[in-house]
Amino acid sequence: MAAELVGGAVLSAFLQVLFHRMTSRQVVGYIQGKKLNDRLLKKLKITLLSVNAVINDAEEKQFRDTLVKEWLLELKDAVYDAEDLWDEIATEALKCQQPNANSGGTLNQIRPKIEEVLDRLEFIAKQKDVLGLKHGVGEKSWKMSTTSLVEESHVYGRDEDREAIINLLLSDDVNSNNICVIPIVGMAGIGKTTLAQVVYNDVKVKENFEFAAWICVSEEFDVSRITKTILEAVTSVCCDFKDLNLLQLKLKEELSGKKFLLVLDDVWNESYYNWEALRRAFTSGTQGSKIIVTTRNESVASVMRTVPNHHLNQLTDEDCWLLFAKYAFPNGNSDANPILERIGRDIVKRCQGLPLAAKTLGCLLRFKVDADEWDSILKSDIWELSDDQSNILPALRLSYYYLPSHLKRCFTYCSIFPKDYKFKKEQLIQLWMAEDLLQQPKRNKRLEQVGDEYFHELVSRSFFQRSAGENSCFIGG
Repeated sequence: MAAELVGGAVLSAFLQVLFHRMTSRQVVGYIQGKKLNDRLLKKLKITLLSVNAVINDAEEKQFRDTLVKEWLLELKDAVYDAEDLWDEIATEALKCQQPNANSGGTLNQIRPKIEEVLDRLEFIAKQKDVLGLKHGVGEKSWKMSTTSLVEESHVYGRDEDREAIINLLLSDDVNSNNICVIPIVGMAGIGKTTLAQVVYNDVKVKENFEFAAWICVSEEFDVSRITKTILEAVTSVCCDFKDLNLLQLKLKEELSGKKFLLVLDDVWNESYYNWEALRRAFTSGTQGSKIIVTTRNESVASVMRTVPNHHLNQLTDEDCWLLFAKYAFPNGNSDANPILERIGRDIVKRCQGLPLAAKTLGCLLRFKVDADEWDSILKSDIWELSDDQSNILPALRLSYYYLPSHLKRCFTYCSIFPKDYKFKKEQLIQLWMAEDLLQQPKRNKRLEQVGDEYFHELVSRSFFQRSAGENSCFIGG
């Protein structure tokens, strides 16, 4: 079901971009120059504005009303058709700037297309009243890359897991004929990455290896990229090699006779061939070298492991509460707010032992002191969302859903970036400005300052994080 849900803010951000393009000087000049009836365009913009006004309400109601979900899907398709049409108009506008251009025939083809798109959108817009969608209701998530940095004071209930993994890392007699590969396996949001971060930064572990490297693998198991990342970590030098053979030969040379630790975080690769292609460069390391792999998938672990999987279980309600309280209350102390503590403990039970859900909701509620706001999250329809892999999605969706609409638009715009893409704050703000996603500043404030405020608010809510080793870069997915 989760995969079929429509992100209202994604549509809203897309509409913002479309509005910007519809009013661009190039397109407006083309339309006026060709005497195309701009009445159609005005109707189209008004219709788009009317559906955009109720998207937040529709985004929430789709969880309990399949008709609303279908309405959003129809709207998405129609908006994409409108975007394709504007691509066509913009292309024609460019052609008209060329010498001896003649687009009269194309113009006659564009006019009925605008009418067709308008008719479809007007029909969809009328249905919003039938469905009871309301203006402004509901204003109350690209996957990030990971790094090796961790705040151990924010880790609860993992002492036994930590000791078990550290014992494996410090043992030199485990599978002595090969490099030991230790899989940490568990559902989304269970804390696999956090556990790997904790043991990676353990003092005894650091002293046991000549060097260590952390690589966020993610969905694309790119052997060349992973090899290059490890090589640069070993040598502390940026590598310009693009040929996989050269990369692996160089890495094998650098690893020769050394005892190393690698963490391959968030692995999805189920191909033994791909794993073997990567593993060959590691064989020159000495006995005792280790690789930690974190994955949700048992099949992935079976391809790579040399020891039994280490399965992570959910936290106890008490450990989950301690983690939640750490983020939700100043200094993690809820004594001054017994009513909020009572509601918070009920919220934590709905997190079902998933630390990421507890942390996410703790961050969301940190600046909310009204018990009604906490209660509305506890009773939200979003908890009814089911997912085959875990119950983490409702908690994460709640955090996103309660973003103000202007932040939703800016955050969902980042879906244009590839997963694990590193970007600079200034560059992203310029993109937001170019797409007209920022609210107009008041008084003497510049638009760049508005973008800076948006950016830092998203950072404070953990939607962006700094890239390890690159203070000026951030990561999103």
